[in-house]
Amino acid sequence: MSKTVLVVAAHTDDEALGCGGTIARHVAEGDIVYAVFLADGVTSRPDATPEELEQRNAAAEKAHKILGITKAYMLGFPDNRMDSVPLLDIVQKLEAVIEELKPQVVYTHHHGDLNIDHRITHHATLTACRPIPGSPVSEIYAFEVLSASEWNTPGNNPFIPNVFVDISQYLETKMKALAAYELEMREPPHSRSLENARRLSEFRGSLAGLGAAEAMISVRVIC
Repeated sequence: MSKTVLVVAAHTDDEALGCGGTIARHVAEGDIVYAVFLADGVTSRPDATPEELEQRNAAAEKAHKILGITKAYMLGFPDNRMDSVPLLDIVQKLEAVIEELKPQVVYTHHHGDLNIDHRITHHATLTACRPIPGSPVSEIYAFEVLSASEWNTPGNNPFIPNVFVDISQYLETKMKALAAYELEMREPPHSRSLENARRLSEFRGSLAGLGAAEAMISVRVIC
């Protein structure tokens, strides 16, 4: 029986970085995958233009076609300033999406990321998915994002995965989706480079005896 999967991310490109291979695997296995993005990822930058936002949205549309995402929701909160918005306002918009889609599986950010929007996204997701009677959500996982999960203060909520999703057959799909976000990727040795994304997938795979994997933290699983 197919599942409904929801990826809750702060910005477009986080979904491809954090769980692009996992998304492609879900789709290949017959599940329906949706994504919701809380902020735009552009407007906080100095001298950002409307054209840059259009380019990023176009890149996201291309990446989502590659990964097989059915529909993406853009909630429009201020980029890198989500700490200026009452959490209740974020949660209520997210709850509306969850009520509409009724996902069984949810993926979101690690709560210890350096990026403030990532941390608030995690908090909002856990609040919107709290295990009240009748909630459709039975699995929640936190993914890592290059240049955010590993850049925080050492020892401050480090990303310590306990789930490894085999994406050996879907690594190239993940890489194609990341290539669609070429304006967001950087040249090596920057952490957020295509080369490093591939190396991370292969390294995470090696930890579990796999060709490639995406590492997750199991936040809650109801069996």
